[in-house]
Amino acid sequence: MSLNHIRPWRNIYRRKSRQIMVGNVPVGGDAPITVQTMTNTLTTDIKGTLAQIHAAYEAGADIVRVSVPDEASSKAMKEIVKESPVPLVADIHFHYKRGIEAAEAGSACLRINPGNIGDEKRVREVIKAARDHNCSIRIGVNAGSLEKHLLDKYGEPCPDAMVESGLDHIKILQDNDFHEFKISCKASDVFMAAAAYQQLAEATDAPIHLGITEAGGLTSGTIKSAIGLGQLLWMGIGDTIRVSLSADPVEEVKVGYEILKSLGLRHRGVNIISCPSCARQGFDVIKTVETLEDRLAHIKTPMSLSIIGCVVNGPGEALMTDVGFTGGGNGAGMVYLAGKQSHKLDNTAMIEHIVEQVEAKAAEIAKQELDTAAE
Repeated sequence: MSLNHIRPWRNIYRRKSRQIMVGNVPVGGDAPITVQTMTNTLTTDIKGTLAQIHAAYEAGADIVRVSVPDEASSKAMKEIVKESPVPLVADIHFHYKRGIEAAEAGSACLRINPGNIGDEKRVREVIKAARDHNCSIRIGVNAGSLEKHLLDKYGEPCPDAMVESGLDHIKILQDNDFHEFKISCKASDVFMAAAAYQQLAEATDAPIHLGITEAGGLTSGTIKSAIGLGQLLWMGIGDTIRVSLSADPVEEVKVGYEILKSLGLRHRGVNIISCPSCARQGFDVIKTVETLEDRLAHIKTPMSLSIIGCVVNGPGEALMTDVGFTGGGNGAGMVYLAGKQSHKLDNTAMIEHIVEQVEAKAAEIAKQELDTAAE
């Protein structure tokens, strides 16, 4: 249950954007902010690519992007689309014909880069293919691959150049009566990306795809993305996100959800609230949380779990979670259910018991949601 009606300082008022469809997934408008990732296999490796897509889907990905660098990849895309559980975005660079082929192969969306897709005539051909095959388009501006005339004009990549690039290509789509598009203005520099996205949000009502491109490895990239995407989402900007990490695509999905969950914008799975641990802990908090994250990864129902090592903050945190465990003395702690003290529990039985309690609560919540939907 949301408490935003009594906690107005928690409200985020999303920018109003048009809504488009990426396959059967709505993006923009009042639709939930979607989470994307991208495969890093060779697209011609159909089995390996599909394995990554399915793993990303199980982690919660709403949309998955697949690179289409050559004709062989276009042919593979046709087979991959048939087996994919989520809509696929074809990532197109340099060769506009790959965009045409990807649309013909059944891609739900084409990502085109204004800096390298070619002249307006080629863009028009891609637009025609997208329209003919009910395919949306993402204009994907990158600070690292801006058009030469913009680099000459501004001297270097900057927010103004990125936004001008994006708006120029929006005009091309609109002049060709094509409106099923979203747009991104990505940079690896957090300040540049944030400034570009803020300008873009004021200049267009198109759905915005958020990302800090080439953010880095799992730890550094997560931090950079959380800062960059977090501040924009807090401002109400963003309709779909991709966290770009030099890591397994599943990790991108997980981080994306954690960013959205921290802002109350999307809820999926168990939100574990845990302390960093100290000398007061009544059990090994770090090891327990690591184990529980793994044991509870299968749960998709949104719910909260507090794991706190001692009674300083434990009871207070447990009051606000579905299930809680607070460390005590003599090798035992207190279990909280629905914010209330329930029973003491020996630390040695903690893991299995908490998993059982969380699974039971998740099933209860899921049933309540089904019953409500049926009314």
